[in-house]
Amino acid sequence: MTTQEIVSKLWNLCNVLRDDGITYHQYVTELTYILFLKMAKETGAESQIPEAYRWDNLAAQSGIELKKFYKELLNHLGENCTGRVREIYQGAATNIDEPKNLEKIITTIDGLDWFSAREEGLGNLYEGLLEKNANEKKSGAGQYFTPRVLIDVIIRLVKPQAGERCNDPACGTFGFMIAAHQYVAAQTDDFFDLDADTAVFERTEAFTGTELVHDTHRLALMNAMLHNIEGTITLGDTLSNLGKSMRGYDVVLTNPPFGAKKGGERATRDDFTYTTSNKQLNFLQHIYRSLKADGKARAAVILPDISSETEILGDLMDKCNLHTVLRLPTGIFYAPGVKTNVLFFTRGRVDKGNTQEVWFYDLRTNMPSFGKTSPLKMEHFAGFEAAFEAADRRAVQDERWNVFSRQEIEERGNIFDCGLIEDKSIIRYEDLPDPIESGEEAIAQLEEAADLLQSVVNELKSLAEVE
Repeated sequence: MTTQEIVSKLWNLCNVLRDDGITYHQYVTELTYILFLKMAKETGAESQIPEAYRWDNLAAQSGIELKKFYKELLNHLGENCTGRVREIYQGAATNIDEPKNLEKIITTIDGLDWFSAREEGLGNLYEGLLEKNANEKKSGAGQYFTPRVLIDVIIRLVKPQAGERCNDPACGTFGFMIAAHQYVAAQTDDFFDLDADTAVFERTEAFTGTELVHDTHRLALMNAMLHNIEGTITLGDTLSNLGKSMRGYDVVLTNPPFGAKKGGERATRDDFTYTTSNKQLNFLQHIYRSLKADGKARAAVILPDISSETEILGDLMDKCNLHTVLRLPTGIFYAPGVKTNVLFFTRGRVDKGNTQEVWFYDLRTNMPSFGKTSPLKMEHFAGFEAAFEAADRRAVQDERWNVFSRQEIEERGNIFDCGLIEDKSIIRYEDLPDPIESGEEAIAQLEEAADLLQSVVNELKSLAEVE
């Protein structure tokens, strides 16, 4: 049984819980509680779980006793354990009311082909479930799930290295950091090429994140654990003063939540130069401030088009070299019409004049409509990757690839007004026929038709006179 088949089987269990009124997101959270115990058994990692609450004891229960035991288990693991176990189960509560439904889920999980799952990677299995949840419109999970194909492109271009500190201040299910971890592992023969201290650093310190939503934080912890990442994943708000301590990073990769803070309130950080209720601009301030000012620390950030409060973007271009902006297609985040971009920048050694020009790649205009049935694929990024990596960017022959100077951007007033190519689906005014010429031609045609009609009338009159 392949990982995809196991994921489909687990996802279909959600149908069992419909009568309990459980949402897709609640189901994935509930599944996390149960899968953690099973995967701990399968990987020989049960030592961190009290013997009385391990998988075999849970699987041995049935009926009303199972429901009572399961509630007791969640409470005990969340309050009396330590480390990752406590983090995952803290505040946990079940939404399953019917004992038979709970028993069905446990029995199905116990009967899966776990040998195949281990062979293909338990982390891949769990990520498959998270992706299923994100693709299900009713779940609302798309708000914290970035398409893996986009993550992989960003990682390949930013190139995180062994020994670097990587962070995601709005980490969702930890997808960016897991991809960065996998990239470094692939570059270092699964860390075997590293010295012992650096290998430990990669596992325990290199990849960190912060997530505000408690249930999503659990998913991030589980995802990290299944990929052998022990870095800190903080439950909290980066835009509060908690975020002031998050600094000194070599790499930041993130897709901050879109929109304004609830009720239009401002971020509670007291170290931001600019105050705004725009959540993603506050995250942007945090990100470029959190990078080391060494001329090498870099970031890639997904942001929507922004039409106001551009002084923050100006501050970004002063403190960092904003060298590239990728205009993303619509339909890959939230509602189909939301326009998003990836900003790539490097923190300068000084705080002024770091951006002289910005290169734009327009992957938005004259592109197919993307969505669930027509997903974004790696080949769609081939032109952008080639342009981004080119030794001489000015030699690239691609109509989607354009450069604007800092002065040109400032004259336009907004960086998100730059870099878009001509949309061939829109009829331009200059392509419309000249109204005067069109009118004169129409009059001539009417006069010609009138002359023809008059000749027909005259002919009919002549015939009538002959008769």
